[in-house]
Amino acid sequence: MKAGYMRAALAAVALTSAAVGTANAAGCMKGAVVGGVAGHYAGHHAVVGAVGGCLVGRHMAKKHAEEQQAAQRQQARVE
Repeated sequence: MKAGYMRAALAAVALTSAAVGTANAAGCMKGAVVGGVAGHYAGHHAVVGAVGGCLVGRHMAKKHAEEQQAAQRQQARVE
């Protein structure tokens, strides 16, 4: 039974990574792995955890990239 959930989670991650592409995948894979593991241990919801982790990972990566761009702009103004 547990193997079925793990296969479904791996299939979801594989499909997500194939559909998303490399430009939008920043943070998604790392978040999906963490979310999948957390979801698995929190009631055997690995797929739901992987999808949620992917969304959160992408959001955090985008936020981090925006902060880096703002810091670079600020540094360029100082120079």
